[in-house]
Amino acid sequence: MTVCPALLVAAPASGHGKTTLVAALARLHTRLGRRVRVFKCGPDFLDPQIHAIASGAPCENVDLVMCGEEDARWRLARAAQEADLILVEGVMGLYDSQPTGAALARRLNLPILLVIDASAMGGSFGAVAWGLKHYRDGAPITHALANRVGSEFHARLCRDSLPDDIRWAGHLPRDVEAALPERHLGLLPAAEIAGLAARLDRLVELLAATPAAELPPTVDLGAVPPAPTFQPLLAGKTIAVARDEAFCFLYPANLECLETLGARLVFFSPLADERLPDCDAVWLPGGYPELHAEKIAANDTLRASLQAHVARGLPLLAECGGMMACFETLVDLDGREHPMFGLLPGRTRMQKRLAGLGLLEAALPEGNLRGHTFHYSTVETSLAPSVQAKKLSGQGGEAVFRHGRLTASYMHAYFPSNAEATARLFLP
Repeated sequence: MTVCPALLVAAPASGHGKTTLVAALARLHTRLGRRVRVFKCGPDFLDPQIHAIASGAPCENVDLVMCGEEDARWRLARAAQEADLILVEGVMGLYDSQPTGAALARRLNLPILLVIDASAMGGSFGAVAWGLKHYRDGAPITHALANRVGSEFHARLCRDSLPDDIRWAGHLPRDVEAALPERHLGLLPAAEIAGLAARLDRLVELLAATPAAELPPTVDLGAVPPAPTFQPLLAGKTIAVARDEAFCFLYPANLECLETLGARLVFFSPLADERLPDCDAVWLPGGYPELHAEKIAANDTLRASLQAHVARGLPLLAECGGMMACFETLVDLDGREHPMFGLLPGRTRMQKRLAGLGLLEAALPEGNLRGHTFHYSTVETSLAPSVQAKKLSGQGGEAVFRHGRLTASYMHAYFPSNAEATARLFLP
């Protein structure tokens, strides 16, 4: 049995304030001297960056499909052994994903704190909360918080509308100074949010006087599953991992997986470093190459270093933004062309319309890997796909390209979904 105070923060839809509330709660309890561990439901790289700063600890992902229930239970149980509070941020709306956030909460025995944007409602606040709690198989909603409230009278209207089986968690006012800015892939990366610490502290001030600030009850997270055991297939191997403003989409679990497999990780910046560090393999994760295309284009020495690495037949894994940088050219939203690393023939082109979204599974020669896709660019290439990563919904997928030991795709892989297959991707 593993016990710890824990909450899942959910909402009727995206944009209601889940990230804001979770970050504020993490910051508040951390400032009170508590050890807080935050998790994000589903695939996401941006919200976890904010939660890591708010809590002072890495934010991991849990998902019953991409990650698997055993992985989720093990990570939550591990956190509970050292934490005073576990916070889990839901994904989209409470019933929007598959499995739903409601199902995940029931499966993992997590009570739900519901946050609702109440800016355009009053008495309907309680109806929305009641409906989400009792819809279909139901959801363990225990509290509800009204966000973006205009006045104390407005807050009372929301509070008084709640049914008896959902307690009032307080409200947060409309506050432009505390708002977290967004762009096409969601919130800005934490490193790019001006005055993030001040914004979080402002949120703590607003939240401190509400019932939501109280430490939630202890819950039983179930028996502690055994930690996964990996063969040290990457022992003695050094993997160079791109990490900077342009390549910042890294699951903490992926880094941990590589290290557990025995790899030594070294980090480099394609924006600032002139050449690769000494390594046996390279990982170019996703990010925003389109926002830093001029700097990437100007780094001739790193381009030559990467080309030499591939020419030697050494492994390179490129995911989404990392793959975009591997083609010859990137065309931005203004139609300007930027030379990239030139490791693959063709170009990628940015567009305003979403081009790919969903959970994926790729049947690679190394083994099956699960992950997800989320991008606003398209590929134009003469290179035929090696395999097609298929959407778990059964509709569509993403090409996986191979050129020597270079593997590239829009798919962001979740390495623990198949550690052995991951290791083979990085072995010469």
